[in-house]
Amino acid sequence: ETIKNASPERRNLEYELALKTLPGSYKLWHAYLTERKKSTRGLPVDAPEVQAVNNTFERALVTMHKMPRIWLDYLSFLVDQKLITRTRRTFDRALASLPITQHPRIWRLYLTFIHQSGIPTETAVRVYRRYLQLEPSHAEEFLAYLRTKERWGDAARVLAHLLDDPSFRSLEGKSKHQLWLELCDLVTRHPESVRGVPVEEILRGGIRRYRDDVGRLWTALAEYFMRRRLFERARDVYEEALTSVTTVRDFSTIFDSFTQMEEGYLTLLLAQADTKNEEENGIVKENDKAEKEKEDSDDEGDDFLLKDDGDDVDLRLARLDHLMARRPELLSSVALRQNPHNVIEWLKRAKLFRSNPTKQILCFAEAVRTVDPEKATGKPGALWVAFAKLYERHGDLANARIVFEKAFKAKFKYTDDLAVIWCEAAEFELRNKEYRKALTL
Repeated sequence: ETIKNASPERRNLEYELALKTLPGSYKLWHAYLTERKKSTRGLPVDAPEVQAVNNTFERALVTMHKMPRIWLDYLSFLVDQKLITRTRRTFDRALASLPITQHPRIWRLYLTFIHQSGIPTETAVRVYRRYLQLEPSHAEEFLAYLRTKERWGDAARVLAHLLDDPSFRSLEGKSKHQLWLELCDLVTRHPESVRGVPVEEILRGGIRRYRDDVGRLWTALAEYFMRRRLFERARDVYEEALTSVTTVRDFSTIFDSFTQMEEGYLTLLLAQADTKNEEENGIVKENDKAEKEKEDSDDEGDDFLLKDDGDDVDLRLARLDHLMARRPELLSSVALRQNPHNVIEWLKRAKLFRSNPTKQILCFAEAVRTVDPEKATGKPGALWVAFAKLYERHGDLANARIVFEKAFKAKFKYTDDLAVIWCEAAEFELRNKEYRKALTL
């Protein structure tokens, strides 16, 4: 009772005497340190009393360095003091002193510490990387921290590492496909910050791996080049994508994005051209115009490339028109990649080239070479008949007969298909008044 009512100085003295006798008593140290911490409440961090408590904790850890509770009390006390370097070093000492089974208790407070304001981002990143060596499954916490600090390059590397790790399982329940899409969004929105990351290789790996949503991945790769102002590379990516996708949904996604890019770039060029014309009209005077006309007359016959001012609006317009005109052909190619043995789709494709007989011939030649009668959807004989009728319409009867002769030798799944070919050949001869040849058939 006398000790409880004694002054703080007397109580501290009694604790010191007891600890001198029993320096390995956990209960004595814990009670003493708790009381000393309470005595510093409301004091500034630079007060001598606060530093005295820090020194007391250091003395206690000489014998109590295996006690996680003492470390946690000391660390929480340092965290409240905002002593960044000293606190970080003390955390490192605690992790080095305690067995690894006690590390999760220290790391919970350590992570709380590095999330405080005023902690250097580089310090927090290094601490998080050490933490992931103990808890690699918590990588998404690190990823969220990097996003809040706008460390997009590091975030992209972490995501790429997670995608390459076959043993990783998301604690947030995200699939690998969702992580791929997150990576796509990140690299396309912040291309300047992820230059050290092999973005193209990563996205192409996702395209090869995830065939269900390749349209978005192709678009992400093109947008990455667009944001880096590599428009020709972006155009090449779009063209490659249009000739490789196998679903109409992916095709529509890519084609719409491609046209938006062309239209946006064209709009920008037109706006720049208008601004340039206004500036020239306001500056150029009559005598300058006369000199320019004289120079033009003197330089007549010079290579126009030497005087090219970079105005390629007409070229961009032509590209956009050509792209829109190719849409039916590209869409037909998508359907044929889904099923190259679809006879009906081949006939539709041939109709697209009505105005170009050469392309029609090439289309039919590829069709009869590609379609397997055993796997065909529709009647393969219809391709041979349409091929022969194409030559007939253009008056090339000799080549029409050659087509029928090749059709006679082709393999068919059903006899009826071959019979149709013979009947069509006979009708062809009758239409052209070759009655003897028709009778021979």
